[in-house]
Amino acid sequence: MGTKANFVDEVFVNVTSGDGGDGKVSMRRAKFEPMGGPDGGDGGRGGDIILVADGNLRTLLDIRHRREIKADRGANGGTREKTGASGKAVEIRVPVGTEIFDQEADEDSEPIVDLTVANQSHVICRGGIGGKGNTRFKTSTRQTPRFAQPGKPGETRSLRMTVKLLADVGFVGFPNAGKSTLLRQISKARPRVASYPFTTLVPSLGVVERGEQRIVAADIPGLIEGASDGAGLGDRFLRHIERTRVIVHLLDCGAMLAEGRDLLNDYDTIRRELGRYRADLIERHEIVVLNKVDVLHDERDIVAIEEALRDRGLQASRISGATGIGCRDLVNLMFEAVAAASEADKANTAESKRTAESTTHE
Repeated sequence: MGTKANFVDEVFVNVTSGDGGDGKVSMRRAKFEPMGGPDGGDGGRGGDIILVADGNLRTLLDIRHRREIKADRGANGGTREKTGASGKAVEIRVPVGTEIFDQEADEDSEPIVDLTVANQSHVICRGGIGGKGNTRFKTSTRQTPRFAQPGKPGETRSLRMTVKLLADVGFVGFPNAGKSTLLRQISKARPRVASYPFTTLVPSLGVVERGEQRIVAADIPGLIEGASDGAGLGDRFLRHIERTRVIVHLLDCGAMLAEGRDLLNDYDTIRRELGRYRADLIERHEIVVLNKVDVLHDERDIVAIEEALRDRGLQASRISGATGIGCRDLVNLMFEAVAAASEADKANTAESKRTAESTTHE
C-alpha cells in the first residue's frame, strides 16, 4: 500500500509570486546640505514562481501537501537611491511529462505549458515590479517630491498539474498478464510483481537497450472492462499511454490454461477501452504477444489462438517474460516499430508544415 500512496500523478495547488517592494520617500541630509533633495530608491522586484522539469522525478508527491506556494516579496527601496533587493524566486520541480492547467479550465482545454524536456522551465507567475522611489519624480519644477510609488502585486494562479509518462513503448493487458515481469526481463527496471490482481499500482518506466540504442518502455497498470469509465483502477493510468508511440499488447496464456479465458475476448476488451478513452490510441502501432507460453505443454493450444489472431490480420509473438523466451526478438520488434513510428511522425510534421506554408502563400 505504501507504493500506492507514494504515486501522485495529479495535484492542485495555488501559486503566488512576490509583490514588488515599495519605493522610498527620503530626502538627502548632509552637514552642508540640509535640503539636498530626494534620494529615495526603488523597491525590489517580487520573486517569480518557476516550473522546472526534473528528469529524476516520476511523481508529484513533493507538491501534494503544498496547497499554497508563495515567492518572496521584493524589499522596499532605501535611502541614497538604493534599490531594494529582489524577492527570491521559487522553483517548483516536477517530472518530465507534466502538463499544467488552470484549475477552472475545461477538461478538453490546452495546457498552459507541457514540460516534455528535462530542465525545461516556465515562469508561471511573474513577480510584481518594484515601486519607484521619490528620486524618480524629481523635475525642474518639482524639486522635492514627497511621494513614491508602491510596488505592484504579484500574480496568483490556481493550477492543476498532471503527469503523463513519456515512453516510446507502453505495455497493456489485463491484470496479471505479466507486464511488470516483462519489463524486469528486458530492462533494469524493478517493478513489484506478485500473483494477485492489480499488483502494479503505479506505472513503471524502464530503459531498454540494444547496442548503443535505447528506448523507454512503460508498464501501464492492468486494465479491465469499463476502465475508461472508472472500473477497477479506472482511467487514472490510461493517460500514461497517450504519449507512447508503440503499444505492446500482452495476452495471458496462463489465464487461458488455468481459467479457460478467451484471449480474443481479452484482446477486444482492452482495445475497446483504449478506443473509448481516446480514439487515436487504437491507431498506434501495436505488437501483440502471447505471454507465459512456457506454461503451455500442448502445442495445439497456442497454435489455435495464433490462427484465430491471424484470421484478424494479427501476427502474435510467443514470449515468456519469466524465462526470457522470445524476449530478444520482441525487443528487436519494439526498436523497429519505434523507428517506424518516429519516421511517420517526421513525415506528418513535414506534411503539416508544407500545408501551413501553402495556406499562408495563398
